[in-house]
Amino acid sequence: MQNTTSTPDLLSRRLTWLPLLAIGFIVAAIVLAFAWVAGWLTPDRLTPARFTNAIETSNGQVHRGFRRAHAKGVCVAGYFEGNGQGVELSSARLFSTVRTPFIGRMSIGGGSPYGLDNKARVRSMALQLNSDDGQQWRMAMNSFPFFAVSSVEAFYEQTAANAPDPATGKPDPAKVAAFAAAHPEFARFAEWAKNTPWSTSWANTAYNSVNTFRFSNPAGEQHHVRWSMQPQTAFVAMSPEEREAADDNFLTEDLMARLAHGPLRWDMVVTIAAPGDSITDPSKIWPEDRRKVTVGSVVIESSSPQTSGACRDINYDPLILPKGVDGSEDPLLAARSAVYSVSFNRRQYDIATGKADTAIGQASSQETSP
Repeated sequence: MQNTTSTPDLLSRRLTWLPLLAIGFIVAAIVLAFAWVAGWLTPDRLTPARFTNAIETSNGQVHRGFRRAHAKGVCVAGYFEGNGQGVELSSARLFSTVRTPFIGRMSIGGGSPYGLDNKARVRSMALQLNSDDGQQWRMAMNSFPFFAVSSVEAFYEQTAANAPDPATGKPDPAKVAAFAAAHPEFARFAEWAKNTPWSTSWANTAYNSVNTFRFSNPAGEQHHVRWSMQPQTAFVAMSPEEREAADDNFLTEDLMARLAHGPLRWDMVVTIAAPGDSITDPSKIWPEDRRKVTVGSVVIESSSPQTSGACRDINYDPLILPKGVDGSEDPLLAARSAVYSVSFNRRQYDIATGKADTAIGQASSQETSP
């Protein structure tokens, strides 16, 4: 039989298939990339999702619709007032002599929104600052002055070691001891947690960036920095006996009482690294003689319940930064950002699908704004 298909027809058919094959390759590449990021191809690889799973396990119970870490807190609002001293370090607009509004959150460590204030060693301040130039800076700061461990892997191991044993409901002492032995830098953090006096209030607690960031000024000069929010409210130590007798929600109650009499203030103090200071290891403390610059003040004017306040749906990702501020090479900083994203997506999914705890959307009696 005579072949009636011409060479041009065959070429035309082949050319028709080429775009489809190209699309197929692109789709396959995307699927493989997604599988890699999700950890499906390498189940033992430490991914943000796997790390978040470990946090959920260490909490003992997931409270859906709430943050996986620092689940208990209150929303706050106010402004940052720059004093002009930060302009030499960074071109970020808020360092000028302007007021920059923020939506913030005060919280305690732990994964339960019903946690006990008098049992939580770690306290935190988070801010979302919205500059008048349209840029945004999100900060997530903690009361400890340095990180407990020196690497992302060690942080994961610490989280896993603190998971409660099903038999006792508490972490396995053998696993905790094994972790501490494997990471000697943790001893310094344990010493801080054991011997540093507890403050009586969120208002008289200092909050630290812990990780290192990079500031760039208008002239292009760069500095590696860490910062802390130093309270203008006088520090008062809390004895173990006072903590034991304190109300489960005493931090919230104290904050409301103080705000009823006026705003609360912290000075933002920036510490500048010198040659040889560790940029990538947040467990290492910089010497006290490093240059410090007070660049402005955080002023909290009001509070509201976290279940219905403006801070509820904010992810305080520490790598959302304005011009003039960049993250450093510290791998823990990038890990925090990635895990925050996974946690945020999970709790927003819980809320959107109606799977959140019944407390979401309902302000507790302790969370009424003054």
